[in-house]
Amino acid sequence: MPDQKTFAVFGLGTFGFEVCRVLSEKGGKVIAIDVNPGLIEKVKEFSTQAVLIDSTDEDSLKNAPLESVDVGIVAMADDMAASILTTAILKNRGIPYIISRAISDIHAQVLRQVGATEVLFIEIEEGRRLATKLISPDILDRIPISGSQTLAEVIVPEDFVKKTLQKLDLLHKFNITVISVKRMRTNIDDMGNPQKEELVIQPVPSTVLEEGDVIVVIGKDDDINRLKE
Repeated sequence: MPDQKTFAVFGLGTFGFEVCRVLSEKGGKVIAIDVNPGLIEKVKEFSTQAVLIDSTDEDSLKNAPLESVDVGIVAMADDMAASILTTAILKNRGIPYIISRAISDIHAQVLRQVGATEVLFIEIEEGRRLATKLISPDILDRIPISGSQTLAEVIVPEDFVKKTLQKLDLLHKFNITVISVKRMRTNIDDMGNPQKEELVIQPVPSTVLEEGDVIVVIGKDDDINRLKE
């Protein structure tokens, strides 16, 4: 695979382990690094290399096989000192892209100062998504894609049913763009059993929305919230 990227994951807790597993399943080359022998043994089947080393020790990390790494992922966050030191050392090693987890704004600020290209707020983001979902149950999921734009899945409001996208004119009325429509269909198999199938429809102006449809939209949070009002 000429485009296969190499990832180095530092810290093999629940988050780091899952990152290793998914990257490996998607075809990435994964170097897993931790100071815990048990975690290293556990991750071996999901990694190209599993290295037992203290990532906060710059001299020890010099022996780690990081020369071909495209992305370094500092998965530990609870140990702020370890995450900051590891990020700084990776920057000194010349890793081109470094993603580090943070648990506070100050933590994130320091991580960026020492070399993190991108900072993740896993717990904070999940908390916000849960709270938003509880407040707006018709909005199934939201994923921030920029500072002002969000990708969201929205259950079609009752007033939209049996209307075309052209008539609804969501771009001008709500300043949001519909990029796809998800629709469930129930088919009967050869044994007479119902089988549900999800259809993903590429929207056109003449697309008629049906009850139970889910529209995938891009827009600002406030504009998306107005849909359910």
